[in-house]
Amino acid sequence: MKVLVTGAAGFIGMHVARRLLERGDDVVGVDNFSDYYDVCLKQSRLEQLQPYPAFRFFKIDIADSGATSALFREERFERVVNLAAQAGVRYSLKNPHSYIQSNIVGFINILEGCRHNRVQHLVYASSSSVYGANTRLPFSEHDNVDHPISLYAATKKSNELMAHAYSHLYRLPVTGLRFFTVYGPWDRPDMAAALFTRAILAGEPINVFNHGRMQRDFTYIDDIVEGVVRVLDHVATPASGADFSHPDPAISSAPFRLYNIGNHTPVELMNFIETLEHALGKKAVKRMLPMQDGDVPTTFADTRDLREVLGFEPCTPLQEGIARYVVWYRSYYGHGQAASTHQP
Repeated sequence: MKVLVTGAAGFIGMHVARRLLERGDDVVGVDNFSDYYDVCLKQSRLEQLQPYPAFRFFKIDIADSGATSALFREERFERVVNLAAQAGVRYSLKNPHSYIQSNIVGFINILEGCRHNRVQHLVYASSSSVYGANTRLPFSEHDNVDHPISLYAATKKSNELMAHAYSHLYRLPVTGLRFFTVYGPWDRPDMAAALFTRAILAGEPINVFNHGRMQRDFTYIDDIVEGVVRVLDHVATPASGADFSHPDPAISSAPFRLYNIGNHTPVELMNFIETLEHALGKKAVKRMLPMQDGDVPTTFADTRDLREVLGFEPCTPLQEGIARYVVWYRSYYGHGQAASTHQP
């Protein structure tokens, strides 16, 4: 297939693009090389894709409607994986406008491109952040998610609503994927694994929010990629059981679907730190802090739909994933060398 992957120089985007190339798809990647974090890391990721003859790259900001429309018109993609977004919960408290431009304006341009160019299936990244103030665990795609507690989460919920509208109006097959705390090689430097690893190796304190009383459903990158590719191949169709007298957010009479992709195994933050300490062979100096605005105490993915419909659910143990991550980190940054990170 000919597939567009937006955010191809990003953490998840690079891995997804490489997997599609390895199985023989033609992949066009786009990215705007935002300086939210180290652009050199993004360039290094892109270099992993450039040796593949079936890969082409365009530096495009999907918020640029003219450039995005021209790309769709000229390339005639069969399927699209939209992973371009302004990421980060805490940064959304300080720079909200960047989230509207990338996550809302950019996404409508992707929807318009798919609508006007007969794309067979649009798969897009949502987030576990949409569960917001929900306290019912595990988080299910079939539960209401109308109480986001960060602008980032609100933009991702907006993406789901926009996608449903286009699916209903234009019969565009769309599938949204709610990712749960992704980690692994080539991770973003503002994520917990990178922040903690850099600080531990440098002998600096790590910030432990909510005094460590937090749980996250850490999901290894290879499991995320497997889920994305399986969903891409499983084109969304109308659900025969959709009943709008009792609306279900995950299904519709339109060709629309939502899935969680998480490890279905919440990990205590202190256990995550201990696992990282073991892999690094060095103890962390901990700075205990209160909960941050926009954070939630626990994330926990219900992956029943992913398992029943697609025959797959993430399963990489944290110890194995962290060990692989540390090997990559030491190789890329060098022993003890600090990862450059944007400080939002």
